[in-house]
Amino acid sequence: MTKLINLHIFNRFFQSSSAGGIILLICVAISLLIANSGWASNFQDLLNLEFGFNTHAIHLRYPVLLWINDGLMAVFFLLVGLEIKREIVEGELSSLRQASLPVLAALGGVLVPALLYALFNSSDENTAKGWGIPMATDIAFALGILSLLGNKVPSGLKIFLAALAIVDDLIAILIIAIFYSSALNFIYLGYAGALFALLIIFNRIGVKNIFLYLIPGVFIWYFIHHSGIHATIAGVLVALTLPTNEDDTESPLEKLEHALTKPVNFIIMPLFAIANTNITFESGMVEGLASNLGFGIVLGLFLGKPIGIFFMSWLSVKLNIAQLPEETKWPHVLGLGLLGGIGFTMSIFIALLSFQTPEYQNEAKFAILIASALAGISGFLLLRLYNKKQQIQK
Repeated sequence: MTKLINLHIFNRFFQSSSAGGIILLICVAISLLIANSGWASNFQDLLNLEFGFNTHAIHLRYPVLLWINDGLMAVFFLLVGLEIKREIVEGELSSLRQASLPVLAALGGVLVPALLYALFNSSDENTAKGWGIPMATDIAFALGILSLLGNKVPSGLKIFLAALAIVDDLIAILIIAIFYSSALNFIYLGYAGALFALLIIFNRIGVKNIFLYLIPGVFIWYFIHHSGIHATIAGVLVALTLPTNEDDTESPLEKLEHALTKPVNFIIMPLFAIANTNITFESGMVEGLASNLGFGIVLGLFLGKPIGIFFMSWLSVKLNIAQLPEETKWPHVLGLGLLGGIGFTMSIFIALLSFQTPEYQNEAKFAILIASALAGISGFLLLRLYNKKQQIQK
């Protein structure tokens, strides 16, 4: 009987919307513990361990860390791409009226942090490229924290945050593709483009077999990886070709989305967190938060995100372009804006693309960690306190 109860509790946890965020938090703690223990060098050796194979024609031998960041994260971006397409076809982004609020709020939450970062770093050639770091919102963490509040926040606020985070991810994907890619190899790009065109044809002629999209997708990943564009973009391209529909029938896109959600949330993102949050705390690291790099990231995420999201939401409502979700008040939007400052996964990902030296990577990751913690705690407390105030007034 006890085993059945424990199994039921276990299943309920993994079915909850907050599970992914909680597991990510645990993995961050594990990674930090390893990085500051006697296992640090062994763990780094594991991340640097190469596996795969090389032949005259095929080059697929890389370190474990690269397989995680370029390989497994391509699957994460595949899921993000599926979510974006579904929202555009049948969800919160399917009409101009519905899409305007999260789209404009996301734009504000991207532009203001980037400008704040540039204000401190534009004149430093070593850190200037990191302007994309404070622009991203971590969907799993932000929604996980919001879900901890349960029915203490309007249900429409959760939909607003999810749609905003999806638009935010789309912008981040475009920024990675345009600004964080190296010298292009047009031959490999041509191969990838030809396969992408083939998948579009499959979509047009009504091919429903998911594997006929995923198998060419693996080759698209390989060609894009060797083209100079970051390989994770392959996941988004494949996602955009998956067939979907507007009725209640489960489409190939929705089948794949459901199949990927748990592996991504409970395997891929935790692995990314463990592999990339391994910050070794050193003297002077806290002082580094006051450097141009640290200051730009912390201000961008903790202040830039809520200011940009709140201002653009307010402006779009005042101009009658959009309307707030039902029962949502402006303090809710401010709290949501703070949660949008949890940049963790995508911010660290962009930081790794921005800087090649471990010194700058660690400084950026530490700043992201601090800013995300401040934003998450502040957003949670603001929404909780506002709910208590509302209950007292009733």
